Amino acid sequence: MPIGTAFHERTLALCQSLNYREWSGYYTVSVYEVHHEHEYNAIRNACALIDISPLYKYLITGKDATKLVNRVVTRDINKVAVGQVIYACWCDEEGKVIDDGTITRLEENKYRWTAADPSLRWFRQNGLNMEVRIEDISEQTAALALQGPMSAKLLKTVAEADITNLKYFRKTSGKIGGVSVDISRTGYTGDLGYEIWIPLSNSSHALTVWDALMDKGKQFDIHAAGMLALDVARVEAGLLLIEVDYISSKKALIPSQKYSPYELGFGKMVHLEKENFIGKRALTRDNKDGVARQLVGLEVDWVEVEAQFDRFGLSPAAPSQASRVAVPVYSGDKQVGKATTTAFSPMLKKLIALASVATEYSTHGTRVQMELTIEAQRMTTTATVVPLPFFSPKRKTATPV
Repeated sequence: MPIGTAFHERTLALCQSLNYREWSGYYTVSVYEVHHEHEYNAIRNACALIDISPLYKYLITGKDATKLVNRVVTRDINKVAVGQVIYACWCDEEGKVIDDGTITRLEENKYRWTAADPSLRWFRQNGLNMEVRIEDISEQTAALALQGPMSAKLLKTVAEADITNLKYFRKTSGKIGGVSVDISRTGYTGDLGYEIWIPLSNSSHALTVWDALMDKGKQFDIHAAGMLALDVARVEAGLLLIEVDYISSKKALIPSQKYSPYELGFGKMVHLEKENFIGKRALTRDNKDGVARQLVGLEVDWVEVEAQFDRFGLSPAAPSQASRVAVPVYSGDKQVGKATTTAFSPMLKKLIALASVATEYSTHGTRVQMELTIEAQRMTTTATVVPLPFFSPKRKTATPV
């Protein structure tokens, strides 16, 4: 049975819908109100506060900490400065992705590592005979995502920390409401945003930080946001969700469910020139020979969708929440892939999807057909392959004024 996070006392009071889901053993709010419109608008137009405590969090320390991280991930950790955060994936021996997450270099040999799935056993297996300590700090560390164009202004008013000079994918330390926190300029929305990491040495610390942000945030139209709003935002940002847009190689039942980083748009995160790492031989081959599939963005022809509904005497309704149900993608009569997540973007006013398609159909501008069901009749509608991300505002990486 799920339990509440360190913020549950506050999120429960705000959750009018009582619409929850389970995330890594915790209760997580799907949507606070009946509809997630206000929460999504807070992410894109003001600021939103999202409880991301259920993420798995690990602390890697010791003489060989850097050596272990470099052995596991595909990126070269030696290029990462203290105070820098990277997004990375890690693979099995066959070069298939196990998971992806962020790694923060806290000190020369000290790292905080986040993951969607439990990874402690894998890290410890690969740390055998090394002078390294691997701690699961998931339950000892609460985390909040503060996202949106007003998030920097709010943090400047509430945090005793250098927010002004905090660059994209960098970390600083300070205090909020007198509580010591780490603040990283990271997030899962593709917008200006921050993630706040709170050690739970005292059970009240998390609530103190939440209250300080919500109190000062009123002037910036802050809203607590749940998973439905976050799901739409992350699709717009072209960000993948494990077990939805790809399956961990540890959970795959058949070979086709396993993905190379080069099939997921993670190619830039594979540094083949660095010292040996898990999966390097297979990934060197993938880089040389190419891969069979590519992750792409699809834009659906909404005018055509309207015409197809009209043949039934119906009007289409733009889906209010992202669909995680895989939908076949065709070229003529041949299936060439699948759309993994489909969402209507309120910002772009378009029906968009993340999709895995055969490489020969992945060129931008390629027109394919996506399955559409109307009145229990399976049809197809035209979609166009477009670059990812769908939405990437300059404020995401710019220095906030």
